[in-house]
Amino acid sequence: MSDSSNSTGYRVLARKYRPRGFDELIGQEALVRTLSNAIEAGRVAHAFVLTGVRGVGKTTTARIIARALNCVGADGNGGPTIDPCGVCEHCTSIAEDRHVDVIEMDAASRTGIDDIRELIEGVRYKPVSARYKVYIIDEVHMLSRQAFNGLLKTLEEPPDHVIFVFATTEIRKVPVTVLSRCQRFDLRRIDQDQLADHFRSVAAKESVEIEEEAVEIVARAADGSVRDGLSLLDQAIALSGGSVSAQQVRDMLGLANRGAVFDLFHAVVSGEIATALEQFRAMYRDGVDPIVVLQDLLELTHWLTRVKIAPDLIKEPGVPEEERVRGGKMAQDLTMPVLTRCWQMLLKGLGEAQMAPVPLAAGEMVLVRLAYAADLPPPGDLVRQLQEKGPVQGPAPSTPPPSAPPPSEPPSSEPPPMAPPPTQASGASMAVEQEQPAPEPHMEVAPIVEAVAQPVGEIRSFQDVVALFEEKREGILMTHLYKDVHLVHFAPGRIEFRPGEHAPRDLANRIGRLLSDWTQDRWIVSVSDADGEPSLAELAQAEENQRFSEAEQHPLVNAVKEVFPGAKVTKVTDRESGQPDE
Repeated sequence: MSDSSNSTGYRVLARKYRPRGFDELIGQEALVRTLSNAIEAGRVAHAFVLTGVRGVGKTTTARIIARALNCVGADGNGGPTIDPCGVCEHCTSIAEDRHVDVIEMDAASRTGIDDIRELIEGVRYKPVSARYKVYIIDEVHMLSRQAFNGLLKTLEEPPDHVIFVFATTEIRKVPVTVLSRCQRFDLRRIDQDQLADHFRSVAAKESVEIEEEAVEIVARAADGSVRDGLSLLDQAIALSGGSVSAQQVRDMLGLANRGAVFDLFHAVVSGEIATALEQFRAMYRDGVDPIVVLQDLLELTHWLTRVKIAPDLIKEPGVPEEERVRGGKMAQDLTMPVLTRCWQMLLKGLGEAQMAPVPLAAGEMVLVRLAYAADLPPPGDLVRQLQEKGPVQGPAPSTPPPSAPPPSEPPSSEPPPMAPPPTQASGASMAVEQEQPAPEPHMEVAPIVEAVAQPVGEIRSFQDVVALFEEKREGILMTHLYKDVHLVHFAPGRIEFRPGEHAPRDLANRIGRLLSDWTQDRWIVSVSDADGEPSLAELAQAEENQRFSEAEQHPLVNAVKEVFPGAKVTKVTDRESGQPDE
């Protein structure tokens, strides 16, 4: 329903076609049904909070509530109704934002306690002419903590003639104490099909010809917001001069042609990188933002994935013929691993392009990675091929794997991860995990504590001493024992060691004192100049290097490295106990 009060000049479509009754709200059936039933039954709450994304009708709904509660009908004798007449004094003045008893407040600009104190002072007085005094507070989450606290008591027990309606896009920022005193309504995003139908209706009322594809583009760009969509439609009408085409809308929004996006995606997943880069450059020359192209590729990947899972989606009425034909064939030809890989790489690449100083270059690098990744077989296919053909004997590595740096913290039962290098094909890192162990299985790398701490009085080895310090939660001393102690001699009650470079000077005294206190026996801990044994950390690192060296020479690992040049072993795990060795 259009707004008739436009004598002062042109009114934008978002204001001209603002709903004036519950029957004109689109996409909010649950809210309309609940409020209609409450008004009919006379069970109207004293406070409402309306939440949702921008442009879905929060403030509009608040004004409709004010009109419904204050309408007196054309004859002046009516009561609250779900169908405001639109002609009485209250309906017209509320629609024109000039009713003295409907007070709208923008919390974004009036956030302090003084503003709320002024509002509370006005609550005490009865309405001047209306049935209810309605306070509409927009973006209520912007109020300060003091303002919320000042409002709580009045909000909990307001006078019978006062109704509060809060609107917010950030419901999580509203204190729970306020939410608990209000009826909450979540206004959902409007479906794209409903938006398209609404925009067609508005265009018809404005006597504007608009192509079907142009309507779909505007509805998609609106992202569930009626106000945003009407603003875009208003802009498109002004640009076109009365006949809106899809190409004009694309140029206005800086969007790529849908067919060009399909062509680009097809070139990328086919590995035709030169063609893909040329198409990408052509879009850029036509004025399309590289970020928008990557977003379109992401949206297309998501849509193809949905079609792959549920083919009936392609038969929906709103799907254009080109997308129905090309999309159906693409979804049939592409596998799910390829689509999910494209999604992950595009999602990561989009973030890189948004942060890059030159988005065009960043977008091209994303396409390069995607095109080279298209040549890689899915991991499942590779494993099946290796199992069917048998492991390929490859040359032993010419150089031993680099040693991992000593742990800065006590290591866990698994070796620390090593940074994987980029592969030659896509630049993405790849971890090769040993699925079949070497002919002679090895035990796990010894952690700081190999077993549960020994009971006090049963310390028979240096490892038992370390375990006892862990049990007693002496983490710093335990780390020094693990990394900075080179054992020279051990016997129950006596420890002799050479301290490492980073060991504290009083390490021996502290260890001896704590052991004597814990065991109730005398312990003599002394320092020696002898070399002693390697530290526990060095022993664990040596065993870890040996495991990686054997894993590098395993036939299956060599077979994988022939398929993926540049791949590197980053983790070695043992087969679970109880399984046969191969």
